[in-house]
Amino acid sequence: MHRLRTCAALLRPVTTSQNATSFSQQRTAVTPGALRTFQPFRCYTAPVAAEPFLNGTSSNYVEEMYYSWLENPKSVHKASMDWKKRIWIKFSSFPPPPSSGEVKVPFHSGKSSGEFLQRKWSSEKRFGLEGCESLIPALKTIIDKSSENGVESVIMGMPHRGRLNVLANVIRKELEQIFCQCDSKLEAADEGSGDVKYHLGMYHRRINRVTDRHITLSLMANPSHLEAVDPVVQGKTKAEQFYCGDSDGKRVMSILLHGDAAFAGQGIVYETFHLSDLPSYTTHGTIHVVVNNQIGFTTDPRMARSSPYPTDVARVVNAPIFHVNADDPEAVMYVCNVAAQWRATFHKDVVVDLVSYRRNGHNEMDEPMFTQPLMYKQIKKQKPVLQKYAEKLITEGAVSRQEYEEEIAKYDKICEEAYNRSKDEKILHIKHWLDSPWPGFFTLDGQPKSMSCPSTGLNEEVLSHIGQVASSVPVEDFTIHGGLTRILKGRATMVQNRSVDWALGEYMALGSLLKEGIHVRLSGQDVERGTFSHRHHVLHDQNVDKRTCIPMNYIDPNQTPYTVCNSSLSEYGVLGFELGFAMASPNALVLWEAQFGDFHNTAQCIIDQFISPGQAKWVRQNGIVLLLPHGMEGMADPSALQKACKRHFTLNHLYKFPSSLKTWKYQGILKLLSSFGNHGLIMENHIFLIIFTPKSLLRHPEAKSSFDDMLPGTHFRRLIPEEGSASQNSAEVKRLIFCTGKVYYDLTKERKTRGLEDTVAISRIEQLSPFPFDLVKAEAEKYPQAQLLWCQEEHKNQGYYDYVKPRISRVFNNTRPIW
Repeated sequence: MHRLRTCAALLRPVTTSQNATSFSQQRTAVTPGALRTFQPFRCYTAPVAAEPFLNGTSSNYVEEMYYSWLENPKSVHKASMDWKKRIWIKFSSFPPPPSSGEVKVPFHSGKSSGEFLQRKWSSEKRFGLEGCESLIPALKTIIDKSSENGVESVIMGMPHRGRLNVLANVIRKELEQIFCQCDSKLEAADEGSGDVKYHLGMYHRRINRVTDRHITLSLMANPSHLEAVDPVVQGKTKAEQFYCGDSDGKRVMSILLHGDAAFAGQGIVYETFHLSDLPSYTTHGTIHVVVNNQIGFTTDPRMARSSPYPTDVARVVNAPIFHVNADDPEAVMYVCNVAAQWRATFHKDVVVDLVSYRRNGHNEMDEPMFTQPLMYKQIKKQKPVLQKYAEKLITEGAVSRQEYEEEIAKYDKICEEAYNRSKDEKILHIKHWLDSPWPGFFTLDGQPKSMSCPSTGLNEEVLSHIGQVASSVPVEDFTIHGGLTRILKGRATMVQNRSVDWALGEYMALGSLLKEGIHVRLSGQDVERGTFSHRHHVLHDQNVDKRTCIPMNYIDPNQTPYTVCNSSLSEYGVLGFELGFAMASPNALVLWEAQFGDFHNTAQCIIDQFISPGQAKWVRQNGIVLLLPHGMEGMADPSALQKACKRHFTLNHLYKFPSSLKTWKYQGILKLLSSFGNHGLIMENHIFLIIFTPKSLLRHPEAKSSFDDMLPGTHFRRLIPEEGSASQNSAEVKRLIFCTGKVYYDLTKERKTRGLEDTVAISRIEQLSPFPFDLVKAEAEKYPQAQLLWCQEEHKNQGYYDYVKPRISRVFNNTRPIW
């Protein structure tokens, strides 16, 4: 209790009489170089027992520490920095909130746009902001203050409530395009399925009117999963900071908007907070704004959370939390100024809790009186915040009623003109709602500039050089583990023999991209070493604590940096983060590796809602790679051994035999590789990609490839045909077995044991989706008398059988059965 009261006394609101100027007047002037002294000062609003700090020292000491830090930040011990931040709030140099005549709150547009939509489309769901209209001036204040502090780009994420309002009045989306989304008669362009209007995002670069500086605003598209976009925003923010060299987060920042129920109830909020201060994931401070309606759909707060406040989850990272009455717009703007300055000063997260209400039901068609009758009787008596504030200003003489009415009429006219222009639109374009455009990647009509797949082979000199780096320690006086010494010697031997295994093939692929100037980022649980101790991309000195070496960064003096980072023990949050990172640029390879088996289950929301349907719903491009360890092997439980591959094929359908394989149209490519030279080639030429990576083949003696498979002129092989004796006498072949992945080596071993090399052909389908119809047909036609079979190690109702069988049958119009 003593500690709670102490903190409460420290963090009490700063009043006019207690601002920094008042405190400074109580201090004795200090001569430069002289010993600092203070006049006795006591906070008479708190008990004497609450005055000492946690370590027993007096408040004078902490005040002295604060002013010492102002003069020389290095003079304060690092352990005291948390106290420094708390004292910063108390002694903030911000002036007190201005009087009404000194401030112009820019939120009449926020109120009017919602009313206009309600008048024109009264039966449309729009999830309006009525009850918390002060969110608009809050966001504008944060953006204006951040722009003043040097921020050039702001990436935002939010749920559906208020999204149309934010798009119109903060991002400055053209009103006629918003109105078009409400017109059900418009014909959709041939750009995908689209999405509801309150899920869409936007990217816009404009002049900030307050600072007269350019600022780029990006509101990320989000599904109905309210907080799912949080890590995606953080990942995109981190990427933009990385690409522009913003190592401190001074030029690029993120703002996350939340609802009270979702902020307290959804675990992804917690996962995202825990990424906020990790070296490879920090975005150097996010401003969180909670639209606290004090209700979740129909659920009261007492049923929705166990904590006193919906924002208590932010306490896990010691983020300051400002609770402010949303019906007091001046207080809202003041608090948002403090929050923006906090982020600019300390580069840490901060939360603004807009305590408000929801005037309508969950949406405009919902009846809230069913479940909260007394609450909504009170809400109906409430005047809208704009009306309250206007009456206050008129009473004080700050504005006249005529000026107020002219402002409202002016915005109504803007809306009406945009509404009339929207009637001229005939087609609803999804591409107008891009949140992460890739300039120069597509033609004007939305097609990729190149559909060709060039050779990704490398000169032998490059392969040998990367192999030498992979098998050495490029730092002097660096002691590695004895077991790792044997591994590096094994790699050196493979390079001499012109062969590669999985780990070395991965090294070749990633290293060559880095050499060509393409950034590579590999993230996931324990990826630096590799779950199965095969990768070892980060070496650790056995004699010096925390001394590490990343050989991949020593390939070429002009290479791009290689980022490899162990993540927190999170799948949902980290995969969302890497997805956001991959959105920022097409000229990068971003990989996320699941630690083991089916561990990506907890990230399924990102896969189902963002990755698979992202291009269809939002015309969103992404090149993320998922490395999913898979195989019915090992000592783990069976459910953890496999990746439930079937679900991924369900998300990536291609039913018809295509006339031409335009793979860019489909949502992803799924591959289960048996050749590691093939692995190296596919890494360099992909869209969204899933690779199922078997554990046993990492060290299988036969699962190696020659340098010849990776030289110039070579390509990724979507299907590897039978190349043994059966292919020399195709007329005698009785069975053609199609398979994929590690089971191939089990089949070849059994075929040899039974002496069936001449009568059984085995072909490997390395790319499962999009399905290689053309190559399967060509391979099957080589063996006209052969029975066609599909073989997998999983049960029939799992794995690939239900996906592969109808596609092979389709190749021959169901004239040749597949078993």
